[in-house]
Amino acid sequence: MAEVFMTTEGYKELEDRLNELKTVKRQEISNKISEARGFGDISENAEYDAAKDEQALVEGQILEIEAKLREAVIISEADSDTSVVKVGFTVQVSDQTTKRKMSYQIVGITEVDPFANVPRISNESPLGSALLGKKLGQEVEILLPPDSKNKKKIKILNITK
Repeated sequence: MAEVFMTTEGYKELEDRLNELKTVKRQEISNKISEARGFGDISENAEYDAAKDEQALVEGQILEIEAKLREAVIISEADSDTSVVKVGFTVQVSDQTTKRKMSYQIVGITEVDPFANVPRISNESPLGSALLGKKLGQEVEILLPPDSKNKKKIKILNITK
């Protein structure tokens, strides 16, 4: 797995989720399995099969979160140079065709939330990767989708931490 960029808050949320899965969910599933065994023959027991499927799903989620936490790179809170777009920064851009203004926070893939008040986009997305390293006032050309010939030009209006 490659580096996973996260804010301090995102890392803490992932740790909390992992703790919940390991303690609360594992215990709930264990109780379901024990209860289902009490129903008799497990070879034809739908409750037992469902609980085992849920157990496999939770164990997969635990492994995935542990891998993300191992590869986590915490975005520096101390970096205050807002002349260049970096992961963790919020960027206000203007579409050069429509003149529509939008703001995006660039985050690691695990913290993406396109429906947030300020949409959180991945540093790996076409827009996020095109903005990284660019400077205030710079025009950026983006291919949407990345393998098409559909180009969009945007201008960086503001960069904030």
